[in-house]
Amino acid sequence: MNSLLLGIAYGAYASYIARGGGPATFGQLALALISGVLAALLVFGLVRVQSRLMNEVRAAAWGVLVGGGMGFLYSLTNHSVLLSSGIGLAIGAATVIVVFYALYTRRT
Repeated sequence: MNSLLLGIAYGAYASYIARGGGPATFGQLALALISGVLAALLVFGLVRVQSRLMNEVRAAAWGVLVGGGMGFLYSLTNHSVLLSSGIGLAIGAATVIVVFYALYTRRT
């Protein structure tokens, strides 16, 4: 259920960024649907398999997912690919560090 809500929010926000204050188009609707469904499926899949992953791989997987998603959203603002990649890389690295720390401080 949470992955579905996250996918809806992600798709709506991607469409909002792409709209840029102009009128809504079918292309933006397609962007919202595709990005929302893809985000929901990726989060759902990662949540399903994360218990079978080592902590390092789990942290890296969340970093790739979050960093890639945020880099994509930033690229919708018409900034350069290099800057969008850098933003995604920075957010992904921060996510890896936070998830890695959280997993190792709450060992079960």
